[in-house]
Amino acid sequence: MKIGILGTRGIPNNHGGFEQLAEYLSVYLVDKGHDVIVYNSHNHPYQENIWNGVQIVHCFDLEHKIGTAGQFIYDLNCIRDSRKRDFDVLLQLGYTSSSIWYKLLPKKAIVLTNMDGLEWKRTKYSKPVRNFLKTAEKFAAISSDFLISDSIAIKSYIKEKYNRDSEFIAYGANLFVSEKENVLLEYKVEKHKYNMLIARLEPENNIETILDGVVKSDTVLPFLVIGKHETKFGEFLKNKFSNDNRIKFLGGIYNIEHLDNLRFYSNLYFHGHSVGGTNPSLLEAMASSSFIIAHDNDFNKSILGKDAFYFLNSDDVKLQLTKSKANYSEVVQANLNKIENEFSWPIINGQYEDYMSLLVRNKNI
Repeated sequence: MKIGILGTRGIPNNHGGFEQLAEYLSVYLVDKGHDVIVYNSHNHPYQENIWNGVQIVHCFDLEHKIGTAGQFIYDLNCIRDSRKRDFDVLLQLGYTSSSIWYKLLPKKAIVLTNMDGLEWKRTKYSKPVRNFLKTAEKFAAISSDFLISDSIAIKSYIKEKYNRDSEFIAYGANLFVSEKENVLLEYKVEKHKYNMLIARLEPENNIETILDGVVKSDTVLPFLVIGKHETKFGEFLKNKFSNDNRIKFLGGIYNIEHLDNLRFYSNLYFHGHSVGGTNPSLLEAMASSSFIIAHDNDFNKSILGKDAFYFLNSDDVKLQLTKSKANYSEVVQANLNKIENEFSWPIINGQYEDYMSLLVRNKNI
């Protein structure tokens, strides 16, 4: 198959979730003998035209100069180029800044769109932006030939909202097996004697609720808050909880080895995300042997099931903070088994390949 992948800033990944998916999937598909092009921003640090056998097409991108509006120009440039490539499948990762150009998508290619999460629910966006995101979601849902949902909850939403079926293919993760306890020294914590969360400091991630629970609790363990806090909401949180010396705002940490070890050696790992599909940070926590306390919603429950404890309010958090990871080794192991048997990257990549192959075969019948 000849496959194009657009909707990311490019590979190798130096940004986020969809970039990581594009990196792992494209290399996997090339290894399986497919012809793969990934679209990269012309500003991407990697400037060569081939990466691990994957062809790279750099397209002009103004995001660094004009902000979000530049994403729309970048996606337009990627789509215009895709019309010249004779793809069998054009895989769109997300839709926010590409779906308005849906009439320009190549007619001969099978357009397959990963529908991402419910971005319009994020309160950080103004009402006009949230309305636009709803419209963009609708354009993607009705104009794509086929859809992918990365969670069962998103799959159900798309069916109910647009009466369209979608293929469930989750996000992936790699099992963490290289623990190094000395990493903890840099953060002045001890093995299993701290609790933590990793998240963007946004209202939908329920960080305020979690920290309210910490304040109410009798725990003496430090609570690490990892995520960029130089934002309006981040500053609000730092000010509100500045008098509780258990709560440590560490800012963004981008060293993957450090993040994996912090998760691995933590006592409780809180996952407050309430918007979106299969959240990469949740899978990474599972893969790092975290004992997870998650926000009680369909997105999280569809992945964790019985292998986590849940909260809705600060009193729930207070109660969960009495637990110890040492007493729940079977829960931790169950989530490791899920990563190995359901969410490992080879499995996820294989599901993408199988689905795209099926679509191409059916088209050619």
